[in-house]
Amino acid sequence: MKSLMKKSIFILTSIILINCQTDETQFNGNSAFNWLEQQCEFGPRNPGSNGYYQCQDFLIYNLKEFSDTVFTQSFTYTELRNNNTYDLNNIVAQFNINSGKHLLLGAHWDTRPWADRDLDISNRSTPIIGANDGASGVAILMELAKMFNTNSPPINVTLVLFDGEDMGVEGVNNSWAKGSQYFAENLPIQKPDFGIIVDMIGDSNLEIPIERYSYRVAPDLVNELWDLAEKLKLPAFQNRLGYDMYDDHIPLWEIAGIPAIDLIDFNYPNQRINYWHTLNDIPQNCSAESLEQVGQLLSNYIYSLTP
Repeated sequence: MKSLMKKSIFILTSIILINCQTDETQFNGNSAFNWLEQQCEFGPRNPGSNGYYQCQDFLIYNLKEFSDTVFTQSFTYTELRNNNTYDLNNIVAQFNINSGKHLLLGAHWDTRPWADRDLDISNRSTPIIGANDGASGVAILMELAKMFNTNSPPINVTLVLFDGEDMGVEGVNNSWAKGSQYFAENLPIQKPDFGIIVDMIGDSNLEIPIERYSYRVAPDLVNELWDLAEKLKLPAFQNRLGYDMYDDHIPLWEIAGIPAIDLIDFNYPNQRINYWHTLNDIPQNCSAESLEQVGQLLSNYIYSLTP
């Protein structure tokens, strides 16, 4: 899913945004956690599995309840580990499409087919549940979609649930994030002005530093969000530079020229222990409070925007 590079500390300049959120636009972390649990109840959602098809139907059905504009973008991919080919689908929902300003919100909905980081070698060919790495980002977007249905965002917002993000092999960056690569190469919508990806943000011990590539590509957006997080007193957002990650934001910029950033906590739960790509990536290691912090930031930010 991601390539790991360097880490260091850097303090950013403050830019204050006004919190214009109302009771109708308060993000509900418990409701978002319910979206996370419902995805995990389907089991692993790796391409080709029963859970994959059941979850796909579930997501599409619910998004159609929230938006009049929902469609899938189909593509195929032959993964490098076992040379298996899969039919995959990005899921796209749009809100307030007549607005001039256009934001893309993205998360991947597929899960890793192999627990190749599990400490138990016998588990390393077993698909993961992907509560954090998969379900958490989707949970944020589904809860936002529900909010947008009752209180339309002030700008055009496109939600994209990317497929084929988590079938890569380490050391080959472009074997990851296949859904965002295909989306960027074949834009099915008007080009967004900017984008925000959410990934691995359900960790009970949530700490979200500034992903380095994001800061290089869209420093103003990074500054706005982290300064807003400070204003909202959201402690998960750490005002320091963290890792470089190869995630869905990179193809959006490198292929389609969409400046996009990544909200991600790779240390799950901390620097000594990591449940990433293991059978421990389960709902019990995630929390509604973590989802609420990320959702509060995004909802406050979106509803503060002007067309």
